[in-house]
Amino acid sequence: MAKASSGWFRAASGMAPLGFSAVVMLLMATAFLGVTADTSSDDVTALNTFYTTLNSPWQLTNWVAQNGDPCGQSWLGITCSGSRVITIKLPGMGLKGTLGYNMNILTALVELDASNNNLGGSDIPYNLPPNLERLNLVNNSFTGTLPYSISQMASLKYLNLGHNQLSDINVMFSQLTNLTTLDLSDNTFSGTLPDSFSSLTSLTMLHLQNNRFTGTIEVLSDLPLTDLNVENNQLSGMIPDKLKGINNLQISGNSFSNSPAAPSSPPSTTSQSPPRQPSKRNPGNSNKNPSTGSNGDSSGNGGGGGGRSSKVGGGAVAGIVISLVVLGAMVAFFMIKRRPMRGQRREDPEKNEPLTLRPIASGKFNQLRAINIISPTAKEGLQKTVSMNLKPPSKINLHKSFDESDPTNKVVMAKNIDLSSIRATAYTVADLQMATESFSADNLIGEGSFGRVYRAEISDHKILAVKKINLSALPSNPSDFFIELVANISKLNHPNISELDGYCSEHGQYLLAYEFYRNGSLHDFLHLSDGCSKPLSWNSRVKIALGSARALEYMHETCSPSIIHKNFKSSNIVLDNELNPHVSDCGFADLIPNQELQELDENSGYRAPEVTMSGQYSQKSDVYSFGVVMLELLTGRKAFDRSHPWPQQSLVRWATPQLHDIDALDQMVDPALEGLYPAKSLSRFADAIALCVQSEPEFRPPMSEVVQSLVRLVQRSSMGSVLSGESNSRRYDDSGDYTF
Repeated sequence: MAKASSGWFRAASGMAPLGFSAVVMLLMATAFLGVTADTSSDDVTALNTFYTTLNSPWQLTNWVAQNGDPCGQSWLGITCSGSRVITIKLPGMGLKGTLGYNMNILTALVELDASNNNLGGSDIPYNLPPNLERLNLVNNSFTGTLPYSISQMASLKYLNLGHNQLSDINVMFSQLTNLTTLDLSDNTFSGTLPDSFSSLTSLTMLHLQNNRFTGTIEVLSDLPLTDLNVENNQLSGMIPDKLKGINNLQISGNSFSNSPAAPSSPPSTTSQSPPRQPSKRNPGNSNKNPSTGSNGDSSGNGGGGGGRSSKVGGGAVAGIVISLVVLGAMVAFFMIKRRPMRGQRREDPEKNEPLTLRPIASGKFNQLRAINIISPTAKEGLQKTVSMNLKPPSKINLHKSFDESDPTNKVVMAKNIDLSSIRATAYTVADLQMATESFSADNLIGEGSFGRVYRAEISDHKILAVKKINLSALPSNPSDFFIELVANISKLNHPNISELDGYCSEHGQYLLAYEFYRNGSLHDFLHLSDGCSKPLSWNSRVKIALGSARALEYMHETCSPSIIHKNFKSSNIVLDNELNPHVSDCGFADLIPNQELQELDENSGYRAPEVTMSGQYSQKSDVYSFGVVMLELLTGRKAFDRSHPWPQQSLVRWATPQLHDIDALDQMVDPALEGLYPAKSLSRFADAIALCVQSEPEFRPPMSEVVQSLVRLVQRSSMGSVLSGESNSRRYDDSGDYTF
């Protein structure tokens, strides 16, 4: 560069001038270098994708679909600090489409305002910028579920998602302690208000009007609210005294009670609130005074006021006495009805009732054994136990005795589910806490979309993998849903599907226990080599593909009704000691809404094009995901890898054009195989992949055909002979399976 400057100086002074064209090229190169250096490459990539998903609107001046320089070229609505994009403000521009799937790489972005547009028609993408302070998507057309990634936005101060068509809250608000404004109004949300609302310790404005929320607003009692609007929902119960003093309180269109809070019930009737006495007004008497309970004009009627008043007082007393008698009879009825139920449960204390908490007599709450639980987010204090008390869940009232009639404690049985038909062990929270050392970080072996997975040592000879389901992943009636989920999963019976060993549903905790496989997941085996494990041989890779294919074939074509996996990927394939594959997370499809939360890079590479476009899963989208896993086995590369140049980041996009080119195919093979594979087997494997990852779902084969193609591959690949570099004990059998 110094020589170029010197040459330019000489040219200007008439000494050894450079050619004019060379000078122009030098200036253009200098300008180009200056432009491309202005904006972070990650930010450019994210905005390019965003522009494409908006269908490249003409309104966005200076925006381009590839490369470009948002900061240096002053893209409309973009503000930068240095080389990083810090705000995107595009309100009211008539934009259509949706947000980009990779906006999580905009790590410096603090404000995103796409309000008053026509965005949506699908869920809000999962991969939102992680460090946002303000997110405004009001008045668009987003549908479905709030992305769980909002739960992790600890810096968020302003969140406005009003006037959309959102229906489910899949967010835990526990970490959003900086949030001051939350607007979810004019959507279709239903169910009770999330318990985690109580963690919004900075919230001053909350708008929930025009939804279908039910239950009480007690969870909002301790928030520093100055503006609360819950109009036109289906809320009920009492308005907490602390909320009555809010300057801007709007509560009409609900069924709140205006009466003062009822006194505490006796311990024996904690969960049975006395029925509110109906107002038995005489239709012809519309001037009853609600404050006194008397009828007639309070000023009396001529000179007969005294006698009339006496008669009315006697009638009122008689009415009160009758009401008390009726109330007493009702209370007695419920108590008598409950006693036989208690006695019946105590007759057989050892009976295996997996989800029934044993009742504890009133006044004996202190005898309840404390259950120690560890907050899964606390890494440093994991050895310090805290009494479950019970947090989570916050719904349990510690001032009440445990009583089977208490709706916050009673386990709600799933309708039409026979618990005795569940082929799995019912563990207690205490059992699994002891087995996982209070869910310690040392026993944490993985984390997925629905929760964390821990190693649990039940006994010297029994080790399990315990999945602790996030409450936010479950619907508003988690107990009912969870039992049905367990019942369905326990029915799955296939050698290549992870077998459910047990489950636990106590105190708001929902856990699933599976057999523990020491070789971990296929993803880790392929991509996270510890230097000690040997690379997977070609035989093992075909074996894993065939076993996994048979698992999907069983789910699609044997189970009735058929089961779609929705989340098939290499990290959901675990390997036993013989490297046999076992597909996990089977039966979890109901936890994954269409256009679901998985926009993470590690998952984006597995999604079929139609899932990305419409959010609709099918058996054919599972076939596509299976083809991606086969590509991983073939190449040893991840489904999506940002460390590669952009054209190579998506494994399918990079590999598909080369699958039918023999020379290119040899170059694609995982170098860890060191050339030890039969060429014909490799070619047939690639042919199966090409069919599975076709962009049009109708051209993808059913899994039964995929299984047959892999079986034929095995049968035709030098049966009875030894592949290069393999031991003599490793061969194929007639069934198409490998024998060792």
